[in-house]
Amino acid sequence: MNYQDFFQSALDQLRDAGNYREFAELERHRGAFPTALCHNGPNDTPGDVTIWCSNDYLGMGQHPKVLAAMHNALDRTGAGAGGTRNISGTTHDHVLLEAELANLHGKEAALLFTSGYVSNLATLGTLGARIPGLTILSDALNHASMIEGIRQSRAARQIWKHNDLVDLEAKLAALPLNAPKLIAFESVYSMDGDIAPIAEICDLADRYNAMTYLDEVHAVGLYGPRGGGIAERERLMDRLTVIEGTLGKAFGVMGGYIAASAELCDFVRSFASGFIFTTAIPPAVAAGAAAAVRHLKTSIAERAEHKARVADVRAQLDAIGLPHIDNPSHIIPVMVGDPVKCKFISDTLLRDHGIYIQPINYPTVPAGTERLRITPSPVHSAADVDHLVAALESLWTQCQLARRSIAAQ
Repeated sequence: MNYQDFFQSALDQLRDAGNYREFAELERHRGAFPTALCHNGPNDTPGDVTIWCSNDYLGMGQHPKVLAAMHNALDRTGAGAGGTRNISGTTHDHVLLEAELANLHGKEAALLFTSGYVSNLATLGTLGARIPGLTILSDALNHASMIEGIRQSRAARQIWKHNDLVDLEAKLAALPLNAPKLIAFESVYSMDGDIAPIAEICDLADRYNAMTYLDEVHAVGLYGPRGGGIAERERLMDRLTVIEGTLGKAFGVMGGYIAASAELCDFVRSFASGFIFTTAIPPAVAAGAAAAVRHLKTSIAERAEHKARVADVRAQLDAIGLPHIDNPSHIIPVMVGDPVKCKFISDTLLRDHGIYIQPINYPTVPAGTERLRITPSPVHSAADVDHLVAALESLWTQCQLARRSIAAQ
C-alpha cells in the first residue's frame, strides 16, 4: 500500500466535495478583539480581519481582570502545573477555581479537566463503564465528545430523537424502573442554536429513576443571573445530577469541568483515566478562568450588551432576507446549503472584506445544511455589524442564493 497516495486521495476527495478545511492563521490583538492579524491572508499577505465566529462569546479572553490574574499567577508560580493532578499538578489555583465553579452551579464540588471535550469523554466514559447495568440515553445531536465518551464506556446506550420528549419517555418506560439510567443532553446546541426542554427532561428523570447529565458549554457565562447557564436561568440546577461546562468559550480561557455532588466528583477523579493521566492546566490559566467566572457572577453588562448585539445582527439579516435559523440563543446560523458556495463566501469575506467566518460543512452538520455560524459579541461595534451585513448581502446576490426565512428545527 502506498500510504502517502492514500492520504492524498482522501484529502482530494474532501477538496472536491468542498469540505476541506483550511485554517486562518490569526493573531488576536490584545485589547482590540474581535480584530486580529491574519498571517496567511490573500497572497499570503498579512492583514487585519474582524472575527465573527469566535466562541469567546463575551470577549473575556481580553478582559483586564483575566489578563491581570494570569500575569499575577505566572509571576507567582511560573508556567506549568508540573504534572498530572495526582502526582504534582494540583495547585492552589486549581482548588480555588473548582470552588468557584461549584459555587456557580450550586453544587457540592467541581472537577477540572484540560478541555470540555475531555470532561465529557472522561466523565461519561467513567460513569458508563463503572456503574453496573447503566443505560445512557443520549440526545441525537449531542456533541462528538459526549458520543465518544458513551461509546468508549461500552455501556448500553439508546439514542433519542433530538429534544423529543415523547421519544425519550418511550425509551425510559421500556427500561426496568430500578435499572440505572442516565439522560445525557445539552442546553444550547451549537450548530442550530436551539435549547433543550430541561425542566421536562428532569421531570422524566424523576419519574423513571434516571440521573441527568447536562452539557452547558455554550451557555455558561452567557445565561442566568450569575452566568450559570440555561439551568440557572430556569432555576433547575438543583435538579441536575451533573452539569458540565467549559472555560474556553464565554469565560475566555481554556479547560473543562463538571459540577456535581462531592461523591460523584470524587468518583470520577478516582477512576477517570482522562483525568488521572493528563497534565493539569497551567495555574495561570486556572487563575484567569477563576477571574472570568468571578467577574461574570456579578457583572451583567457583558450579557446585556451581548444580547443587544445578537438582536441587532438578526434584525439586519431579516431586513435583507438572508436565511438564518430563528432560535432563542445567541448563535446565528446563516444557511447556505451548498458546501462549495459556503466555502466561496467564507474565502471571499476574508479576501475582499476582511471578515473571518469559518464555513461549517459536513460532517459537522448534515450535507445540504452548510452554513456560516455567526457569533456576535459585546466587543463588535455597530460599524462591524453594518460591514458584515453589507458584505453578506453582496455575496448572496453574487452566488444567486435564495432569500427566505428558515424556522428553527
